[in-house]
Amino acid sequence: MAETTIQDTNDRRTRDQILDVREDFEVAEGMIPEAVHIPMGDLNRRLNELDRSRPIIVVCRSGNRSARVADALNTAGYTADTMTGGMTAWQRAGLPTR
Repeated sequence: MAETTIQDTNDRRTRDQILDVREDFEVAEGMIPEAVHIPMGDLNRRLNELDRSRPIIVVCRSGNRSARVADALNTAGYTADTMTGGMTAWQRAGLPTR
């Protein structure tokens, strides 16, 4: 599983899929505007919401959950990276949220 920086994610966010795997209460604090929110625990039953033909950048609060999810997605035949530093780093950098 590859890692991507918050700046690379910002550059790729309109081209690639952004998957936010945080819980609802975490997402309430803001998420990347183009992101799709699927909590980690719901991912198996909601995989059909992801486009297998487009790369995915997985995001969580700090990068731990997203690394596990990216590994699982890669094993399942998707192309997935994890965003280093998670939403904590994204928001600290002042990047856009909704």
